[in-house]
Amino acid sequence: MRTRTAHRTRRPLQVAAGGAAALLALSACSSGSDPSAGPSGSGGVSGGVSGEVTVFAAASLKESFTTLGERFEKEHPGTKVTFSFGGSDSLAASITGGAPADVFASASPRTMKIVTDAEDASAPPVTFVRNQLEIATLPGNPHRIASLEDLTRGGLKVVLCDKAVPCGAAAQQALDARGLTLTPVSYEQDVKAALTKVELKEADAAVVYQTDVRAAGDKVEGVQFPESADAVNDYPIALLKDARNAGAAKAFIALVRSAEGQEVLGAAGFLKP
Repeated sequence: MRTRTAHRTRRPLQVAAGGAAALLALSACSSGSDPSAGPSGSGGVSGGVSGEVTVFAAASLKESFTTLGERFEKEHPGTKVTFSFGGSDSLAASITGGAPADVFASASPRTMKIVTDAEDASAPPVTFVRNQLEIATLPGNPHRIASLEDLTRGGLKVVLCDKAVPCGAAAQQALDARGLTLTPVSYEQDVKAALTKVELKEADAAVVYQTDVRAAGDKVEGVQFPESADAVNDYPIALLKDARNAGAAKAFIALVRSAEGQEVLGAAGFLKP
């Protein structure tokens, strides 16, 4: 900080004052010579991050992103992360329709493409995790479901995600690969809604993500099937063009992609990109 001093008539004092000012200026330039350094030399990600960041994310990310949001707010005092979880297709339509959001995390490249084609992303999306399908059955698996083909048996109430939703598109891809035809009792708007049908015993089984089966705990039982390996979904994340808090949004994306973020996502059952 520059201060004003009283005028001195003696030249030695003027020289000394000038020298001190030069040293202060040199010191300031030296300390600010690395623009990427934050207040604590942490690379600048934590410096200046504040305010609210709005994240639109696929329903299957709810548990993991909620945990990461809490960590983000703790690591960056003065920030608040607001989430909107749902079907990726509906979220993409909201973004292109002008809904205010800073970050979009989709459950498939196809639904992310809706946003990028509308030029609503400020940078190319990056895949941060992958997810694989699993069959969710009633606890104890009373109908002895052991394969994807078993879901086509008569008398079973099976629920699928809508075909426009990534989990529904992946399920249909797996069925097509085996040449199977399945008529569900309902198509649900997102993977959590499909899982809830089984949790409430309104359906005998649902094709969801393995991460959702894990998150449900003992409310359902999971059955893996080999066809799911041919229908693995990539999850891309992107900063949005009209982000109102780009700084915080970039910091949140950095957390998701960091070793810490990948550990949280991996513990939930997501696969590495």
